[in-house]
Amino acid sequence: MRIRLIGAALVALLSVSATGVEAACCYFSAKNTDILQPAQKVFITWDPAEKLETFTVQPKFEGNALDFGMVIPTPTQPKLNEMPRDFFKHLAIYTIMKGRQFPQSKLLYLGQRFERGDRFNRLRDASKALQEGEGKGAGERPKVIVLEAGVVGSLDYKIITAERADDLYQWLKENKYTYSGDEATLNHYVQKKWIFTVMKIDTMQMKRNKDGSFDGEVTPTRFQFSSDKLVYPLKITQISVREKTEALFYVQAPFKVDLQGDMTYQYTWVPMLQGAIGCSGGIPGGGQAWLDGFKGQIPPLMARANQLNFRFIAGQRPQPNNKGHIPTTMEWARKLSKDDVAIFTGKAPYTETVPDVDEGFTAADMNDAQRAEAIRKVIQARLNKARQARPIGFLVRHAPLDDVRNLQQLAGHLSESSFITKFRKIFARDEMNDDLLIVPARYNGSEDSSEYEEMLPSSPP
Repeated sequence: MRIRLIGAALVALLSVSATGVEAACCYFSAKNTDILQPAQKVFITWDPAEKLETFTVQPKFEGNALDFGMVIPTPTQPKLNEMPRDFFKHLAIYTIMKGRQFPQSKLLYLGQRFERGDRFNRLRDASKALQEGEGKGAGERPKVIVLEAGVVGSLDYKIITAERADDLYQWLKENKYTYSGDEATLNHYVQKKWIFTVMKIDTMQMKRNKDGSFDGEVTPTRFQFSSDKLVYPLKITQISVREKTEALFYVQAPFKVDLQGDMTYQYTWVPMLQGAIGCSGGIPGGGQAWLDGFKGQIPPLMARANQLNFRFIAGQRPQPNNKGHIPTTMEWARKLSKDDVAIFTGKAPYTETVPDVDEGFTAADMNDAQRAEAIRKVIQARLNKARQARPIGFLVRHAPLDDVRNLQQLAGHLSESSFITKFRKIFARDEMNDDLLIVPARYNGSEDSSEYEEMLPSSPP
């Protein structure tokens, strides 16, 4: 069997069709076949004190490939471990945005609504949606060295190192991997003395459709390795992308993180916060404090956004500029508290519950005028009590009960006092000329520690 490879980095999703190619950071390929892939997701944990990086990848594919694989470069030799199959689903459930809700009575007409809650109530439906890869020649040093070989989950892997790109290229060929990239891209990592993990995908463990094609997700795999910087091997992605590729990052670190330079999410985050000024109770999550500390730098930031032709429109996803570049968006951000972590074990609620002020009464009870009057007083008292206790409403989100219970599989992977930053970047091909550095969320010396777990009036869907 010949395994056809396209170079890969952290997580991979490839789409090959008559209209073009869309890929993310790990690539799949199969000879004379089509592989269709959704957008990529990656979970990264960074310990700057120990210089230790961990990332989890889970490629998903649909197609008629019988044999394919992926290659993943890392700065040092990684340790591999299998992760829960639904790990990224659990992350998505955990990071569903919250919306403000107020108690409502179906039995009592108040004559007026709580106006300061209306803007949040309009976002109620939006808060329900999921945010949604040997040595040879006696007497001479091997040109390619296999450091480790094994199986993780359903994946066979080899961890290899090489001193020359052409030697690595030849090794892939001799070991029945058909690498579809160029030697120059391999050389980028060889020159940096990075390590390559080559993985073969066992499609026999995948679900087969009636037409003979496969539909499934590869075992989520965690890579842990030493690194001087928090780095995402982006350049190797470029060889399989004609136009663009989308990546959704979850990054756990002691601080909030961002991308460097013009890839920062501040081009969308700052105007989104500005659009929320005037919210009842103020901008949540420390957003106002960030605007206050950053205010002297907002004009030059937005001037640069204007130069890049990045246009922020409240309530909409950003559109590409004249070069096809789309600004990064922050999707969720929070420093985890004790209660946040306690959700995994069911010791803290996943969502707040809006009181049912009509509890114990029915529409039939309102048919008796004398009884109805007494009921109205009770309901009104309940409404007043709820309004006094929570003047800007209750933070609510929705997920199936079984999905909430399954969040226990995140225990041990997300830690109290760590900061989780979730952001999305659609990379154009010319934005992938080098690997990606993920950095602390600072801009000209100002530190952004603002959180984002609640829908704002200016939030996109």
